[in-house]
Amino acid sequence: MQFKNLSFIAILLAVYSCSNSKGGQTGMAGQVREYNVVSLQPQDITLYKDYPTTLQGSQTVEIRPRVAGYIEEIMVDEGDLVKKGQVLFRLNANDLQAQVRSAEAQVKVAEAQVSTAKINVDKTQPLVDKNIISEFELESAKTALASAEAQLANANANVANAKANLGYTLITSPTNGIIGNFPYRVGSLVSSTITQPLTTVSNTANMYAYFSMNETEFLTMTQDLEGASTKQKLENLPAVDLVLPTSAIYANKGKVETASGIVDQTTGAINIRASFYNPEGVLRSGSSGAVRIPQHYTNAIIIPQKATVEIQNKHFAYTVNEENKVVNTLIEVVTGNLKDSYIVTSGLKAGDKVVLEGISSLRDGTEIKPKVETQQAIDSNSSNQ
Repeated sequence: MQFKNLSFIAILLAVYSCSNSKGGQTGMAGQVREYNVVSLQPQDITLYKDYPTTLQGSQTVEIRPRVAGYIEEIMVDEGDLVKKGQVLFRLNANDLQAQVRSAEAQVKVAEAQVSTAKINVDKTQPLVDKNIISEFELESAKTALASAEAQLANANANVANAKANLGYTLITSPTNGIIGNFPYRVGSLVSSTITQPLTTVSNTANMYAYFSMNETEFLTMTQDLEGASTKQKLENLPAVDLVLPTSAIYANKGKVETASGIVDQTTGAINIRASFYNPEGVLRSGSSGAVRIPQHYTNAIIIPQKATVEIQNKHFAYTVNEENKVVNTLIEVVTGNLKDSYIVTSGLKAGDKVVLEGISSLRDGTEIKPKVETQQAIDSNSSNQ
């Protein structure tokens, strides 16, 4: 089947060449036409590819009240950058303050009961020693003391619990981050069972950029990296850039950290996560952008797009042999995002001479007069990004 496809392409090329070569390949009768030719030279180059992404904070925490109460004060505003432990909301504390006072009063009652029980034990002990009363009376007194002490411990626990609940009226941030929206306002009655949180705090000191690429791209990206496992290979992947919605490049470089171990059967994609340091809070959770991944090529052969012809998704170029005759050559290329050029991965080598322009008038075996030009180095920074 492959042979038939190549044969069909060869026929198409022959027809294409003949249709563009009527009247011969010479300018005036007997003269060989001159064509610009470039001698290919290897060079190192880095290509970049952009992958759409959605940003998320490394930690997003829902803020919920632990006690019921009316919101008395909101101490921050939506979008504020807050620190761990900073007070965000204050709930009305009147009822809880009353509960603390009541619990403290119960402690005093329990302490009095303990004192009374101790006095009773102290009075009973000498009477038992003198056999005036039975041992049972002493044991009953000791039991009453133990019960009073248990009630005191319970009263102290109730005070601690009441004070803790009172402390929960000051709702603080559990982490550094950026405040989200406020679905509730001052005066709203809230409790631990509310459906929506009071707000969220997104820790954006490190931002996660989630994106995906197909399996072929992923294997190509990692195949030449050092490391036995995918994790080790990703550790050796060069730093990546984040393209902001404004098309500007984010100031801090990022690092690809993880790749899912499962290929999505529906899309054929692999989910990947990169991390970007975000000390100034420039990046926000939910923002979009693109992760720009570099791929470095050493001693790459680069050919101008105008020196190629594409037929049925296959690329061809006209090389010039020692007899100054052109040879229609099948090549494999990486389209990448270079401006007006391809990286050749198969079919051409350093030193090959390739016709630059006017290839539509050529056919396989045509003799030409080559005018050799020096190949200019391609700057990857001028690529279409």
